[in-house]
Amino acid sequence: MQLESLAITTIVFLLSLALTLVLTRSYFRGRKPSVMFWSAGMWTFTIGVLLEMMFALNISPEPLIALYLFLVAVLVELLALGSIQLIGSNVIKRAYYTFCVITTAFIAYSLLSTNITNFIKDYIAYGNPPLLVIVSSSLVTFPAAVVLIAVAVKSYMRTRSYKMLSIIAGVIIVSIAGTLYIASFPSILYAAEFVGIVLLWIGFYTPVRAA
Repeated sequence: MQLESLAITTIVFLLSLALTLVLTRSYFRGRKPSVMFWSAGMWTFTIGVLLEMMFALNISPEPLIALYLFLVAVLVELLALGSIQLIGSNVIKRAYYTFCVITTAFIAYSLLSTNITNFIKDYIAYGNPPLLVIVSSSLVTFPAAVVLIAVAVKSYMRTRSYKMLSIIAGVIIVSIAGTLYIASFPSILYAAEFVGIVLLWIGFYTPVRAA
């Protein structure tokens, strides 16, 4: 189990790092806010996979577990912040910025104020975090997933671009990947994470017109 987890996470890390560097280079070429947030989301994912590699090496102090749970939550939020840039309404943007600040602070508080134990099993992130962490994480990820899908669907209706379909599929896969922890399929979980991020990257790499 340890070698399997280490091999899978290493492969996913290297591939995700390559994708992240390409997207970051794209941002520095165009300096678009949407690409900046999407790039930050990819860096968040890559760091999260690096932590999964450390778990596979049996390195799992509680601060790293808390950081991992934080990154998993804000990953989807950062991608959503990129998509919200495609909305023309400044009122909607400011409202979502405010919501993100509040919910991100809440999940940070929940992770700092609770003890997370028995979360790493058989060298993988496998287990249920405290209820407060689950609630705060849900407040971050669920609205972010809705924003991602809503903007992608609206853009697809205007452009009929396959990239929008790729974003929708990627969001769905990333959002449900966590349920694979319960089924005790770590290799499928890691594969689902990467497939979801790749689909999102395919959609995000070429910026679309404002929705």
